[in-house]
Amino acid sequence: MTTPALASHKRIVVKIGSALLVDRATGLRRDWLASVAADIASLAGAGVEMLVVSSGAIALGRTILGLGAGKALKLEESQAAAAVGQIALAGAWSEELGRHGLLSGQILLTLGDTEERRRYLNARETVSTLIRMKAVPVINENDTVATTEIRYGDNDRLAARVAGMLSADLLVLLSDVDGLYDAPPARVPGARFLPLVERITPEIEAMAGEAASATSRGGMRTKIDAGKIATTAGAAMIITSGLRMNPLSAIDRGERFTYFRASDRPVRGYKSWIAGQLEPAGRLTVDDGAVAALLGGKSLLAAGVRQVSGGFSRGDTVAVVDGGGREVARGLVAYDAPDAIRIAGLKSADIAAALGYESRGAMIHRDDLVVTRRMGGRDGKVSHVESA
Repeated sequence: MTTPALASHKRIVVKIGSALLVDRATGLRRDWLASVAADIASLAGAGVEMLVVSSGAIALGRTILGLGAGKALKLEESQAAAAVGQIALAGAWSEELGRHGLLSGQILLTLGDTEERRRYLNARETVSTLIRMKAVPVINENDTVATTEIRYGDNDRLAARVAGMLSADLLVLLSDVDGLYDAPPARVPGARFLPLVERITPEIEAMAGEAASATSRGGMRTKIDAGKIATTAGAAMIITSGLRMNPLSAIDRGERFTYFRASDRPVRGYKSWIAGQLEPAGRLTVDDGAVAALLGGKSLLAAGVRQVSGGFSRGDTVAVVDGGGREVARGLVAYDAPDAIRIAGLKSADIAAALGYESRGAMIHRDDLVVTRRMGGRDGKVSHVESA
């Protein structure tokens, strides 16, 4: 398999897992971090715009604070650990990148910063400005304020959202695994390694296992989710082991990795933001006629909606699913949930009488909708966006 050299890319997002950066007993793995910084500097010197999504704040903070490695932390303890660890982590990145003449800037994001449109645009502009100023953005989830309800919970998907937000052409996930296998290799002897994934299908998703280490909150499942987000937005993705020194250089040396091809019909801009939403506010179950209409580029009309679930408001992102529960599309709904329930199944001419006011013609207009299933996919199920 031949893949492009890293230096041939314009913009690369590198995600680094906690287990790579932090040893629970001794703290920050400084020598390893120095080797990654050297790789980043080499690529930056070749003209590549580099972004880092770095885990490790909680793991590092609990080590600094002397919290036991085996202790389950309360929410407030995790947030306190993040507050201490984030300063140490940012300082370490600044120091190591500075050895190579690179500036760095810290960006802390929550789920809402990429799910809400205005905050998404603000975050994108801030990171873009850092890049224009030749600084390396070092991004992490804002664990000091994020609660379970408003958090990503893993940096794989955050990194993918950053890659889409900043129009990167490659996302590299450095982890404690060296790629994708057809079964969890730690549990299934002889599991087959996959060097190339042309597109993410339900069969590929089924191969994902659980988190493999005590410091990892993601596992292969979230890496596949990240792959769907990134490849949809036009970025290729690499999953590879970060356990070795200089792990980015190792990719170009031919060390083992799995390469996920970018979609040949990527979704950009506004629709990329819709497609990348992680937490739809509700679900609209539609009939076969509506599925066919959506695959043909039409808007979603109320007549095709069979069931409405979720407490969404007008303008929220909802998932559109078929009768079997398989996602067909995502879009910004034109009605609050109570009104959507009232008009589900009605013809357009009957909606005003049901609601008592003149309303929009479509439940989701095609300009606010992204199809997430390709017509003619295997078994009718394709898990990445192919059309807008």
